[in-house]
Amino acid sequence: MVQVTPFLLVLLLALGAHGLSVKKKCSLPGRWVNDLGSNMTITTVNGNGVFVGSYHTAVTATSNEIQLSPLQGSLQKSPNQKSQPTFGFTVNWSFSDSITVFTGQCFVDEYGKEVLRTMWLLRSHVENIKNDWKATRVGTNVFTRLQSQE
Repeated sequence: MVQVTPFLLVLLLALGAHGLSVKKKCSLPGRWVNDLGSNMTITTVNGNGVFVGSYHTAVTATSNEIQLSPLQGSLQKSPNQKSQPTFGFTVNWSFSDSITVFTGQCFVDEYGKEVLRTMWLLRSHVENIKNDWKATRVGTNVFTRLQSQE
């Protein structure tokens, strides 16, 4: 029994260490890609939680050439904010007369991978109020961090 005890102790410590690992904080700045292949870059978040960046969509409902579009947003920065913050941002499409607002949360999954879960509303221009019914689309996207090529 004396020989088995150190083995069990090491095994229990190894199994327990996985559960005691330090929680990684989810951070918005960086390069992201979503489930449709669109790319987004968020630059640094200032002390008030405001951020800017760019968005290059992989999909569009127009025949216009897709262009890099600016985004600006806000990260929840309350004193009670946990390691998986909520955020919102707007993309002002450079190649069409539409705008999209995203809202979401930055998560760290069980493997330590950062994931942005978002929902969006896209508002397109219509010529008159009678066509208002077809001007807004809604959807969801999941973004994962793009690793830098070094």
